Amino acid sequence: MEGDVFSGLNNGGGGGGGGGGGAQVDSKVMQNFQKSFVQVQSILDQNRLLINEINQNHESKIPDNLSRNVGLIRELNNNIRRVVDLYADLSVSFSKSMDASSEGDSAGSKSGQKRIRPG
Repeated sequence: MEGDVFSGLNNGGGGGGGGGGGAQVDSKVMQNFQKSFVQVQSILDQNRLLINEINQNHESKIPDNLSRNVGLIRELNNNIRRVVDLYADLSVSFSKSMDASSEGDSAGSKSGQKRIRPG
């Protein structure tokens, strides 16, 4: 299923960038997105396991298990920070790729225009 989403985005083009180099950039951007999403999914899977263990420890009311929850909750919080950081990086990367794509498109359409400088 993931492959379908990514191939659909990749085939949808991102505007390219004028002359053939756009496909290479799009491919690299898509690889970075896919890598980040795989990392996020892995962390979220780990969080699910942590939450299950935290819940079991809490329900057991055994002092050692409750003490262990302190460390597990810290690990969970750190994982959440990592996910937020990965999404922030994805957002920046996506914005840059969209800017590069629109610059490539606008450069192609403005190539015949000259800017008049006051002088």
